[in-house]
Amino acid sequence: MHEKRVARAYRTELWTAIAVYVVLLFVSIRYGRPMDDGLQRTIVLLAPMIGFGLMIRAIARHVARIDEYQRLRLLEGVALAAAITCAVTFSYGFLETAGYPKQSMFSVWIVLGASWGLVNLVRGIRARRAVES
Repeated sequence: MHEKRVARAYRTELWTAIAVYVVLLFVSIRYGRPMDDGLQRTIVLLAPMIGFGLMIRAIARHVARIDEYQRLRLLEGVALAAAITCAVTFSYGFLETAGYPKQSMFSVWIVLGASWGLVNLVRGIRARRAVES
């Protein structure tokens, strides 16, 4: 029962934060891009980070609510994903010096998400194999 309540609270907080992020993203793109350079434009273009901050808060609150085993598994998954992301982005940095096109910093988030998904997929397969043996 506790795990379901914790998961429900996390989903509610995270999806609310994502909704705030998406709304502010559309507003910043619509109104921020055409504005003249200056402090006001910078503030409008950074507005989606409010939603991002709320996502960080939701994640931190979730980590504080879960038990030690889940926290350890989560930390291990994030650490492995971060290490893979570092290896991929650092390697691409060397390739950029060899003439490969420069990538946006947004691509790092995509690599991190894909790495985290890959880590969880591999762990799930290994867990199933361990149960079957």
